[in-house]
Amino acid sequence: QLDKLEQAQCAKVFSEKRSGTGVKAREQLKACLEYLREGDVLIICKLDRLARNVRDLQNIADKLSREGIGLKVLDQDIDTTTPTGRLMFNMLGVIAEFENDLRRERQLDGIRKAKDKGVKFGAPRRLSEGQLAELRAKAQDSATPKAQLAKDYGISRASLYRYLNEETTAL
Repeated sequence: QLDKLEQAQCAKVFSEKRSGTGVKAREQLKACLEYLREGDVLIICKLDRLARNVRDLQNIADKLSREGIGLKVLDQDIDTTTPTGRLMFNMLGVIAEFENDLRRERQLDGIRKAKDKGVKFGAPRRLSEGQLAELRAKAQDSATPKAQLAKDYGISRASLYRYLNEETTAL
């Protein structure tokens, strides 16, 4: 993507290092939108890099339009400074959201199927069954503070309470 932006002779490049689902979580996007001025053109490689859903895309597009800022999407050959470009922009935004929804559904289906087959998600348990039984017995003795138990077993307090809740829900 950086090569494409360099070929497009972008004066300044903003790059996110992590994924984000909304404008609030994407500091570089926020900085980019604050940097742009009337007459500028925001150049991106792909539409789905700008926004993760149609609402965010439309909000960004409206902000750009109000401030007299154009948008060019290199991979989809969109230029919102033209009527045809604006039409394509809106159509591709809807398609991008649809694709994200399909991807999310496939992911959730895969997770459900894996769980049905007994696949465990998350970090492995830090305590053996024997240690868990011992921990639960000690936890019932109100003389030992929960924070001390967590420290003794090398687990967080959140993990301690999760282990203790598993016992009560399993009964």
